[in-house]
Amino acid sequence: MMIRKPYLIFLGDERDALCAKTAFGLRDWCRGDVVGQFCLPGCQVDLGLPTLGFEDAVQAGARSVVIGIAPVGGELPEHWVEPLSRAGGAGLDIVSGLHSRLESWAALADSARASGSRLVDVRKVDRRFPVGSGVRRPGKRLLTVGTDCALGKKYTALLLTRSMSARGIHATFRATGQTGIMIAGAGIPIDAVVADFVAGAAEALSPASPPDHWDVIEGQGSLFHPSYAGVTLGLLHGSQPDRLILCHDPRRDRIDGFPDFAIPTLSEAMRRYEEAAQLTNPCARTVGLSFNTAGMTDKDARRAIDSCSQAQGLPCTDPYRFGCETLVDAVLA
Repeated sequence: MMIRKPYLIFLGDERDALCAKTAFGLRDWCRGDVVGQFCLPGCQVDLGLPTLGFEDAVQAGARSVVIGIAPVGGELPEHWVEPLSRAGGAGLDIVSGLHSRLESWAALADSARASGSRLVDVRKVDRRFPVGSGVRRPGKRLLTVGTDCALGKKYTALLLTRSMSARGIHATFRATGQTGIMIAGAGIPIDAVVADFVAGAAEALSPASPPDHWDVIEGQGSLFHPSYAGVTLGLLHGSQPDRLILCHDPRRDRIDGFPDFAIPTLSEAMRRYEEAAQLTNPCARTVGLSFNTAGMTDKDARRAIDSCSQAQGLPCTDPYRFGCETLVDAVLA
């Protein structure tokens, strides 16, 4: 389904910027398609965009309001329904990447019907996928993986794709989450696929391609996350990556929101990701690390990156902050 642009980003009353990765992703990767943000009282997330009401957003050219927040569990908070109904009544399509189906809320369905706007569920999977076959297919594949969720797997994949393309390398970003799909215009919401078919969906996402073509696949979840490790494992097996880039936030020592679960050492994380990936691609190996140093000074970020690179013997960088050329070199080596 086509998503109508430009967007107004709905932030609700969110207080945690980590839950706003969809909002920040759209701001950073398709800024020209975003007219502003809408906030409820108590919201502490700010994209640095104009704050607009729904009618003002329509006047500014917006055609869709996109829910920019990904709450734990992917459910739509009930107190967001009334303002979103007003957005639909103003003529804006309502676009959601949550697990909740928009049409399940009568108020949303009624407002859309009255104004002629649409309810667009990005995470709705209508296609049926086969189970994974494990059969190798032509082409080259890179998968971003992480020590935790929400620490840069999507950004790293997008930056690597852009850098590789700038070098004249045939590279395609393969989106596996709602934000990536909104940015790329295509993809599979891998965490909405029935568990038995995740590997098959990953195979379909990255089909056979010419030998010199790279699919850069957006990672999801984390192998070490007590809630989301399952989708990560299925994506690893189905994507059959030749190269892995490990993404990490050097300030975290616990899984975000799960204080009883420690983040493993980088060496342990790389070992276990390679072990899992090598079930379907015995040649899979980690070639570099991507750090998320947002909130750190340049000096502290450089120190953390240099320390990691020396300890692991692999290139390490914050690709958003310092560029990703060293990672591209390692991928192609």
